[in-house]
Amino acid sequence: MAEPGAPRREPGWPQVALVAAAVVAVVFGAAIVTGLLPIEIQRAIFYGPVLIGVLIVGTAWLLWRIAHGRPLDDER
Repeated sequence: MAEPGAPRREPGWPQVALVAAAVVAVVFGAAIVTGLLPIEIQRAIFYGPVLIGVLIVGTAWLLWRIAHGRPLDDER
């Protein structure tokens, strides 16, 4: 169990900015790759259930990670 008085290391603004920039780069990359696909596949992604499925799977994964939390230092 973690010590009650032990300081927790929290991310600072450089780490937050780095993660934000990485997310923006991934989204731009996905947009570019999708733009290179044939029109039929683009329609399937944008107007079909593909995007909804990705959002559902991503949300479920995120909620699972939040529910399980991080392991304590002595449990690694």
